[in-house]
Amino acid sequence: MIEKYDVVIIGSGLGGLVSGTILAKEGYSVCILEKNQQFGGNLQTFVRNKTIFDTGVHYIGGLSEGQNLHHYFKYLDILDDIPLKKMDEDGYDIITFDNDPIEYRHAQGYSNFIDSLISQFPEEEVGIRSYCKTMQDTCDSFPLYRLKIGMPYYENPEVFEARAQEFIESITENEKLAGVLAGSNLLYAGEGKRTPLYMHALSVNSYIESSYRCINGGSQITKALLKRFREHGGIAYKRHEVNGIQTENGEVSSVTTVNGKTIKGDIFISNVDPKLTLNLVGPELFRKSYVSRIQDIESTIAAFNLYLVLKPKTFKYLNYNYYHFKNPEAVWNALDYTEENWPKAYMISMGISKEDEEWGESLSVMTYMRFEEVEAWGDTFNTAARKNDRGQTYEEFKAQKAEVIIADLEKKFPNIRECIEAVYTSSPLSFRDYIGCNRGSMYGYVKDAANPLKSFISPRTKIKNLYFTGQSLNMHGILGVTISGVVTCSEILGREYLLSKILEIPQKEKIN
Repeated sequence: MIEKYDVVIIGSGLGGLVSGTILAKEGYSVCILEKNQQFGGNLQTFVRNKTIFDTGVHYIGGLSEGQNLHHYFKYLDILDDIPLKKMDEDGYDIITFDNDPIEYRHAQGYSNFIDSLISQFPEEEVGIRSYCKTMQDTCDSFPLYRLKIGMPYYENPEVFEARAQEFIESITENEKLAGVLAGSNLLYAGEGKRTPLYMHALSVNSYIESSYRCINGGSQITKALLKRFREHGGIAYKRHEVNGIQTENGEVSSVTTVNGKTIKGDIFISNVDPKLTLNLVGPELFRKSYVSRIQDIESTIAAFNLYLVLKPKTFKYLNYNYYHFKNPEAVWNALDYTEENWPKAYMISMGISKEDEEWGESLSVMTYMRFEEVEAWGDTFNTAARKNDRGQTYEEFKAQKAEVIIADLEKKFPNIRECIEAVYTSSPLSFRDYIGCNRGSMYGYVKDAANPLKSFISPRTKIKNLYFTGQSLNMHGILGVTISGVVTCSEILGREYLLSKILEIPQKEKIN
């Protein structure tokens, strides 16, 4: 390991990989340090019974030519290295409810999306068209989402203060349609009283434009980025967990790892939770008000995941996701569950391999789970790099939760048990240990329309050469985190310069 780099990045999640690749392309010497056995953060996959499972990436939006993520991935030069399967154009997401046999479809392309919903809600055309126009108009308020120059903080408070549920219920009195329009909100852990409209719009818009699955899992994105990163001279080390950040004369000078290495640098980027980053640096090096503000930001709820290995040729591959709710009200209050009514909502997704697109190999179910449910085992730590056993009671807890979900699945797929070869699970502890997110948080920090700026974190910290990137910077998801990497690198390279490169605009031309 060389003694010093231009840039040292802590964590190899998507934000770290995007930042590292951009800066390596620009000629910086860059080192990425990853604590786990596998690179990629939420892009990690795992294999059980020779079957690949995604941990955090179920599908990707905005990847058709000319769309926003396509532009970013084209600039990163990874499009040709990611095998993709376009999801069902007439229904990539299907919203369902207990005691209602109808499957409500979200179709790809705004025209198709509108026509599909009008066919099921023929008296609601005005509201459906109003919804779609507002989705697109809201996205226009975010420059980098539309690949335009603009500040990462915006002057129009109305964009941040509008609530998603209030808006949707203002355009229709049909409770079922309102539930269907908001039905994919497990994408951002939506809460009726708090979630801003912009969160809903930014999350949903790109999937309406186009939706894809990664063949053989989201780790294909990791592999593609690492390949480009290394081609540009970047160095990446796994099993190098950073346990300390050292400073000299008010700037970061080096980081230390649990395996005894010291890595020096000129610029440092943290792709781990800002709360954890401050602890690594030492809170005393920041103003108390800054530390308090970050430590007081609420993290989003965590998740429980069920992973089913399916017996060969027993369950047809579904080229779409299901979002299921006990009733339309649960769309906005599923986080407020009890032991008796859990889960009030869940998402079903399927993996796809190159070998067989007719039959499903795996099925994954994601639902909400508060960290308090696993707090009894909170002092344990278990990853592939640091194996430990949480004990029999933990395994019994997960098995009981898995049985509850499978019983729910039987209502939708009556023969599902006959198709199951093996059952695996993950809890909030799994995400906390592997990803390093606070209390197993699914999506970084809660966005609250009543206090919109509280959870906005600048990529610049109060230490001159220390930056943040990743899902805690404003937006999560593949697109949101890719943009966070661009935002972080813009602070180093210049916004207009970097966006010109992404859009392949000659430097003498002006960006509008």
